[in-house]
Amino acid sequence: MTADPRDVTLELERLRGSVESGFARLDGRLDLLAQRDDQTDKRLDEHDRRLDTLERARWPLPSLAALVGAAGCALSVWQLTR
Repeated sequence: MTADPRDVTLELERLRGSVESGFARLDGRLDLLAQRDDQTDKRLDEHDRRLDTLERARWPLPSLAALVGAAGCALSVWQLTR
């Protein structure tokens, strides 16, 4: 009870078509994932740049606080000595 070679050939051809369409879908999904990964990398780089800018712009605040504190202490000492 052997199968007809034409039937086997037909089934193999159908199987091949299914595998090719599956690979095409997977390729499309992989391309989409790669594109999203690139977009995520770009957004991460942009956020890093923005964070660096914020950190650089923030540095005078502690210095100003120390300066105001020192001025307040000096003013208090001056008022006490008068």
